[in-house]
Amino acid sequence: MSDIPNPIGSFEIFPTKKVKALKKSGPNPFQKLSKKIAKKLFGKKFVTKSRAQLREADTSPVAEVTKAKKPTFKIVWASTPGEIKEAQRLRYKVFAEEMGANLASNSDNLDIDEFDAYCDHLLIRDQDSLKVVGTYRVLPPHKAKEIGRLYSDSEFDLSRIDHLRPQLVELGRSCVHQDYRSGAVIMALWSGLAQYMQKNNYEIMLGCASIPMADGGHFAASLYNSLGNDQMAPTEFHAFPRLPLPLDRLNGGLEVQPPPLIKGYLKLGAKICSAPAWDPDFNTADLLTMLRLSDINPRYAKHFLGL
Repeated sequence: MSDIPNPIGSFEIFPTKKVKALKKSGPNPFQKLSKKIAKKLFGKKFVTKSRAQLREADTSPVAEVTKAKKPTFKIVWASTPGEIKEAQRLRYKVFAEEMGANLASNSDNLDIDEFDAYCDHLLIRDQDSLKVVGTYRVLPPHKAKEIGRLYSDSEFDLSRIDHLRPQLVELGRSCVHQDYRSGAVIMALWSGLAQYMQKNNYEIMLGCASIPMADGGHFAASLYNSLGNDQMAPTEFHAFPRLPLPLDRLNGGLEVQPPPLIKGYLKLGAKICSAPAWDPDFNTADLLTMLRLSDINPRYAKHFLGL
């Protein structure tokens, strides 16, 4: 899950046919979302939007702007090849053009790999411009079985968690357009994922949380070394990097703060399952990250699960 530093995907979405936007059902997980919650999850500097804008993430499926009484962001599950290309175009813009990832070149400037055809693609669309401004891709268990592996298998030995695969949703390729990196868009993405998990009765999300390595990896090493025992998964769920970051050759004693997205995952209750793996194509250090719905911090559960 090489993302912006991304989080954690699997299962069949909408068994009979895909719908363009999630239908409203049950309590809205973001009905009471406040600026205070976003600050606690992502940090004060990350939250730049007003309280009204943060409430845009009320997406059951469509978030409404309080003043205009109309949607601002819309949660959409891609149902056409054209919509998938919109996600791939945003991914290329963020990963290749902005972050310098070494992606396969193509004339359409799309980020494409073999997993895309097996995944469900979550889009956050700006309701005014109709532009896709955020995306995740989700690999369901039955599709992971069909392709024969998870994306994470390429970076980690996952033998200790093989027994979890039937319950496991692998998330990947998460990114947000640089003009929309606010708590509201991340919350909207997570709202869509939470509804997806609940609708399909899945419990576990897994993915690679990515840390940029512009400094050669010192930040990533220091971040990993700073993790507490309560932030690490139990030993029986540990995975092992196939290309480990050389921690012993890096300065791992810097005082660092997690990137906003990883910080949000940890506060939600996600656990780190590995030492960092080096992804040379994206030049990131990836931490395998697992989040169980049952482990979500009760402080935030009502905002994501309507509890």
